[in-house]
Amino acid sequence: MHPVIVVMGVSGSGKSTVGALLARDLDVPFADADDLHPLANIEKMASGVPLDDDDRRPWLETVGLTLADAHRTGDGLVIACSALKRAYRDTILAQAPTTRFVHLHGTREVLIARTEGRSGHFMPASLLDSQLDVLEPLGPDEPGIVVDVADPVETIVERLAARLGD
Repeated sequence: MHPVIVVMGVSGSGKSTVGALLARDLDVPFADADDLHPLANIEKMASGVPLDDDDRRPWLETVGLTLADAHRTGDGLVIACSALKRAYRDTILAQAPTTRFVHLHGTREVLIARTEGRSGHFMPASLLDSQLDVLEPLGPDEPGIVVDVADPVETIVERLAARLGD
């Protein structure tokens, strides 16, 4: 069975980049949970308004169901998803209990620099502070690991593939 993994963190932490490379190294599909947001959520974020828990609930259930399907088929999946609160991760785990989380953690300065350097993304840098305010770091009793995003991406992915590929 291939693993099902959520690469989590705030905007600018490298979820999509690390997730795609990790999926490649683990020989599993990659998905970006942003693609699973309903249009109303995307429009709300694009207008500079943070999502509330009612906005996120159906999205997180969809993420969990997507991971559960990948586990059930044995194909595995790496999915990039902010999963900022423990309750959000619990919603995902309720659907897909074999999921492991990779929390990409970084300083505000590193995250701002990365967010401002992107183009064509619907999450404006102005919402980073709201995400940092909401973030509940991965707890020691949750299935996963915390990774510092200050390391080079190649180093991060190599270490993760070694730890999560078993």
